[in-house]
Amino acid sequence: MKKLPFLLALLLLAIPALTFAQNAKDAAAAKEVEALERQRFEAQVKKDYAILEKVFGADLVYTHSNGKQNNKTEYIQSIRDGKSVYDKIDVEALNVRAYNDGKAAVVNGTITIYQPNKPDGTPNVAHLKYVVVQIKDPKKGWQVVLWQSQKQPETKS
Repeated sequence: MKKLPFLLALLLLAIPALTFAQNAKDAAAAKEVEALERQRFEAQVKKDYAILEKVFGADLVYTHSNGKQNNKTEYIQSIRDGKSVYDKIDVEALNVRAYNDGKAAVVNGTITIYQPNKPDGTPNVAHLKYVVVQIKDPKKGWQVVLWQSQKQPETKS
């Protein structure tokens, strides 16, 4: 019976340490995913298909700001075909929350996408808020499995 209070006290002391370890894994994962998000945007601009093939999961659901959805193959092909063209992508805000001991992450942010000018010569700029879900595959690393974006109203300057 005397061992029970001792074991209970030991357990109560161990819980914060276990929680910290989990948070440390999640924090490290969040930092890694943030860097990968920026790398992915750069790959979209540069049309770096090797990186895009690696970072998009086989079961990707990519929902554009106009509501059109693509799977991984369709989305990468849309970049190849010039249907999805990015001259520049500026990251304005990026928030990563990691879960499950650093094995899953939810990202939300705000970006500005610069595309080729419209036919009348005016700039083609889209301000988007987006959400991404990334899962860490033991063999393939971090993979984007969900992208959802929404156009934001133009700001008047």
